[in-house]
Amino acid sequence: MKGDVRTHSASSSVFLYSSKQTSGFVDLFSNFLGVAKDRDDDDLQHEKIRPYTRKWESTTMETIDELDLVVKKEIAGARHQCDVWHNVPAVFFSTGGYTGNVYHEFNDGILPLYVTSQHFKKEVVFVILEYHNWWITKYGDILSHLTNYPPIDFGGDKRTHCFPEAIVGLKIHDELTVDPSLMKGKKSILDFRHLLDRAYWPRINGLIQDEEREMRLKLSQPPSSGPFGEQSLEINKQDQKLRLKKPKLVILSRSGSRALVNEDRLIKMAEEKGFKVEVFRPDKTTELAKIYRVLNSSEVMIGVHGAAMTHFLFLKPGSVFIQVVPLGTDWAAEAYYGEPARKLGLKYIGYEILPRESSLYSEYDKADPVLTDPKSVTNKGWEYTKKIYLDSQNVSLDMRRFGKRLLEAYDYSFTKINWHANLPLKFQSAVSLD
Repeated sequence: MKGDVRTHSASSSVFLYSSKQTSGFVDLFSNFLGVAKDRDDDDLQHEKIRPYTRKWESTTMETIDELDLVVKKEIAGARHQCDVWHNVPAVFFSTGGYTGNVYHEFNDGILPLYVTSQHFKKEVVFVILEYHNWWITKYGDILSHLTNYPPIDFGGDKRTHCFPEAIVGLKIHDELTVDPSLMKGKKSILDFRHLLDRAYWPRINGLIQDEEREMRLKLSQPPSSGPFGEQSLEINKQDQKLRLKKPKLVILSRSGSRALVNEDRLIKMAEEKGFKVEVFRPDKTTELAKIYRVLNSSEVMIGVHGAAMTHFLFLKPGSVFIQVVPLGTDWAAEAYYGEPARKLGLKYIGYEILPRESSLYSEYDKADPVLTDPKSVTNKGWEYTKKIYLDSQNVSLDMRRFGKRLLEAYDYSFTKINWHANLPLKFQSAVSLD
């Protein structure tokens, strides 16, 4: 919509006042977005749209607030005065639907918002339907790198906001990715990853400074190691320079369904192979910058299939992502996380468990299709997949079998971070090891 665009939240409408008989936006919204037509005799044109990306899910779309897009004669604008005039375009979208699930928040919201708005170079205003303060707080770091302006709560702000242009709804390319062939400037998922770096590093630097300040306070206390404390510290520093770097492995731990019941054995095996292991248990309240810091500093991430695997976006390209794939989830694991991870430049390893590694093995007859033919069960519908494979299954890894993937990840990551070990000694001396 280009021209004189004005909001009217009381009627859930966006008006375009035009001197022309047709606006030219019918084909865009009707054909591309599949909206319904509802022509009023007093209007030049009238369309309805639910500004959410999952157009193919009718039941979900029915829950999204609807917007009326109305083209009126220019003279009618005299009765609809502007309260706030913006000299930059607007993008209208909803944070309803599956918002609250981190996969959908990125796949249906944040990534499409990047795809739709990044070419404006931050000179754009976001107008949000089904506005949530917590969502703004959670994704504020990213939003601040997509717009120079505070977002508008469409339902809560009753003022008339006026814009020279508006895009209603977001463009989505594929699962957790950006298609360069559809982007101005051939932007890709790697460009989005760079944006995440810029968004989170100021906060991460703040966290690091807080920790350093706390450490200095601790060091200002009398040393408990006695008169040889400083000498001992110096020896440790020298010893560190002689060591090769251990790859850091992060296990994204789950509780409830799809938990790793022998996680302690996995930790032990990983440490024995040479990994520096961190078990991380983020929840819905964990600050994204803290999750980003943990994963961005790691070489390998392991987790069981689920929404938390969305955080592979926080891994550096070239890192290893091992996804444990429970029974009945192989298609979703590959489509939602495996293929997108490869597009980001990660080394992806999908570990599809055997029936005996599933808790379902002790609950069903060994010849039951739930174990022998999961696809025949998932083909019955989402409710079967969710009830049996997502909500009622835990995993006990066959350590001998999984150990092969772990060794593959170790060899790859160790070589990658210790490439300098093959350099001539004079170059090695300039490299700091830990």
